[in-house]
Amino acid sequence: MSSQISEADQELLLHKLDIFKIRGKDKQGHKILRIIGKFFPARLLIVEVVKKYLEEHIFPRLGKRRFSVLYVHTGVQRSDNFPGISGLRWIYEAIPINVRDNLQAVYFLHPGLQARLFLATFGRFLFSGGLYGKLRYVSRVDYLWEHVKRKEVEVPEFVYDHDEDLEYRPMMDYGLESDHPRVSLSPSVSSYSMRCIL
Repeated sequence: MSSQISEADQELLLHKLDIFKIRGKDKQGHKILRIIGKFFPARLLIVEVVKKYLEEHIFPRLGKRRFSVLYVHTGVQRSDNFPGISGLRWIYEAIPINVRDNLQAVYFLHPGLQARLFLATFGRFLFSGGLYGKLRYVSRVDYLWEHVKRKEVEVPEFVYDHDEDLEYRPMMDYGLESDHPRVSLSPSVSSYSMRCIL
């Protein structure tokens, strides 16, 4: 993340883009902190501003109650709106311990294969406090409703559009199985062995 605008403008931008929003509950009755990754202007922000914004506007509203995070990864591009692993880790480590202890689950909507593999490989080492064990990968919006109350959480239209696009793509795009004919037709290779690390 790098700064090209003043810190006050960065904070205003975070507020305007509505990246972080507390609204709704999951099926266990925990508040939901929704984060829209596509809206995160990583190239314009510095980590300290994000941390300050969370400390002033988000953490106090979570209070001492248990909560869950719905992170919408749809449309995140490494070059535009991804803060980087070191930025994510720094922000996570900056979360007060009492807030971190109340985090019950992180619903990761539309994770890409790279994100899954990276977190499966390095997640336990990068994030302390058991965050890795709280991750729940959700490949489609329909599967999200198994965990989150449908009418209480606002999901942007582009997320539904992405789901619709996935209907016409092979399962390989989920990273769950290969669409190569020799592999999928071979009786000696089970479909289980083709699955990605979840």
